[in-house]
Amino acid sequence: MEKFIDLNSDVGESFGAYKIGIDDEVLKYVSSANIACGWHAGDPIVMRKTVEAATINGVGIGAHPGFFDIMGFGRRNMIISPYEAKQYTIYQLGALYGFVKATGGEMQHVKPHGAMYNMAAKDAKLAKAIIEGIWEVDRDLIVLGLAGSEMVKAAVEKGLKVANEVFADRAYNPDGSLVARSLPGSMIINKDIAISRVIRMVTEGKVTAINGEELDIKADSICVHGDNPEAVLFVRLIKEELSKARIEIKPLHQFII
Repeated sequence: MEKFIDLNSDVGESFGAYKIGIDDEVLKYVSSANIACGWHAGDPIVMRKTVEAATINGVGIGAHPGFFDIMGFGRRNMIISPYEAKQYTIYQLGALYGFVKATGGEMQHVKPHGAMYNMAAKDAKLAKAIIEGIWEVDRDLIVLGLAGSEMVKAAVEKGLKVANEVFADRAYNPDGSLVARSLPGSMIINKDIAISRVIRMVTEGKVTAINGEELDIKADSICVHGDNPEAVLFVRLIKEELSKARIEIKPLHQFII
C-alpha cells in the first residue's frame, strides 16, 4: 500500500447524564479522534474516559474546541472578536491537554467544532486567530481543517502542519464548503453513496457538489460524525473498502510531516 489516509471522528460529546454517540465502538475503527473540550459538549469525566479509550485503541488524540454553546451543541454561529477566538482556543486546548498529560499520552492535532469550524473555513480573520492560539500552545500540533479552507491557508502561512479533511456523511456546496445541516440533503445517510464518495475523494481527488458540479478536493483525513446513527457502520465499511483499494489507514502523525 502506498496511499495513506486518516479516518477521524468527533467523540467525547456526552456530558453529565446525557449520552451522545457510541464512542466505544467508533474508536475501534478510526485512527484519529477529535475530543470535545467541555464547551460545546463533554465534561471532565467524559474527557478523561475518552482520552483513555483513544489511547487503548491506539488512536491519535485531537482537541475539538468549539463555541461556548452547550445548548446549541456548538452549531450556532456566534459573533466574537479575533482576540476572543484565540483565547477560547487556548483555553480548550489546555483543558484537554491536562487529561492527555495525566494519562501519559500525546496530543496529535486540533480540529475546531461545528459553527467555529464552518465560520473559520470562510472567515480569514477568525481562522488566523484560531491558528495563533494553536501556535502559542504547541507548534507541533497538526491542524485538521476543511480541505481548501481559510483555516488550512492560515495554518500553512503560520508554518503549522496541516491535514485536509473531507466528509463521508456531509454534502458539499459548489464552493467547497459544507451544506448547512438545516438544509435538505446536507447529511448523507445512504452507506453506499457515502462509501463511493469517500473512495473517489481519496483516489481521484474529486467530489460531486449538491448541485451536481464536480469539485477538486484534497483528502488527508476522512471524517465520520460520531453522533451519526450510522457512524459505526460507516467507519467499518469505509475501512474495509479503503483496504480493498490498497489505501492504508494511519493516524495523522504517521504521515503528515
